Amino acid sequence: MTRPLRPVAITLGDPAGIGGETIAMLFRDQPDAVAGCFVVGDLLHMRRASAVLQRAGELPMPVALIGSPDELSAVPPRCIPLLQAGAPAAACVPWGRVDAAAGRIAADAVVWAARAALRGEVAAMVTAPLHKEALAAAGVHFPGHTELLQAEAARHRGVPVADMPVRMMLANDELRTVLVSIHVSLRQAIEAVTREQVLQTLRITHGALARMLGRAPRIAVAGLNPHAGEGGLFGREELDAIGPAIGAARAEGIDADGPHPPDTIFMRARAAHGKPGGFDVVVAMYHDQGLIPVKYLGVEHGVNVTLGLPLVRTSPDHGTAFDIAGSGRADPSSLLQALRMARRLAGG
Repeated sequence: MTRPLRPVAITLGDPAGIGGETIAMLFRDQPDAVAGCFVVGDLLHMRRASAVLQRAGELPMPVALIGSPDELSAVPPRCIPLLQAGAPAAACVPWGRVDAAAGRIAADAVVWAARAALRGEVAAMVTAPLHKEALAAAGVHFPGHTELLQAEAARHRGVPVADMPVRMMLANDELRTVLVSIHVSLRQAIEAVTREQVLQTLRITHGALARMLGRAPRIAVAGLNPHAGEGGLFGREELDAIGPAIGAARAEGIDADGPHPPDTIFMRARAAHGKPGGFDVVVAMYHDQGLIPVKYLGVEHGVNVTLGLPLVRTSPDHGTAFDIAGSGRADPSSLLQALRMARRLAGG
């Protein structure tokens, strides 16, 4: 007898972007993949997104309102189940524009799904992209999903946010990278390269990848400076912070190696042409250093995973794509990969 899938919550994201369209595409074209899934968001906007995909001679895929994940079994096939998070919208926000109302809809969905995941009511949450400007316009004082989820997890555990350290991992079939810092300025990112921050990143990466792979991961550590500092000629962060953090991690049994020149280590770690890479993951020192290599390999296959949370959260590796929102031209491939990754991490 097949064990029923535990529910997975898919948040709508910014309703002015492509999130709703990609979700509707999955429910239309990948019914097996979305079995046991439901959308958290706004009914009016999800219906609009579904209507965008209407084919000639067909009606849009209907959206069924549910009150809780327990009602999923009563939703008819070929129907998108949606749980309304926050007050229902009176009108749709314009496609492709920053709007405070859109930011509020996106934030309400994330908060509802996070709290449900923390209570164990859903197995995982998959987040469609939100827009950071719209989030700020709505008065949400977090720069993105990662920080908002970190705050919710800390509140749930009753601990300060500082005691709930999280890291961002971006992954595809060829490369994984974990970041020491996330959404901060480059100046702040450089200041964050301390022995303690790098060591904490290595510990979080080791624990998360060990659970994911079923074995200890091989971790490459990128340097901060050109040529990994060239022995102090181009900066001392490798000598004063990164190297000592690697040494401390290795003393704890973590297979960490480096610091390596950041312009070559991603190529060494990449799995390609049917051959595994030299490392399972690269720890990068700041946002763009780590994300450019993964995104260059194709955003349609990338998945964003938040490490360190007491819940499973994944997200597609693309933004709101305001320039094509409402056109029906969005590609749901990354969302599908995010959903599959969430299922694997949740154990079913």
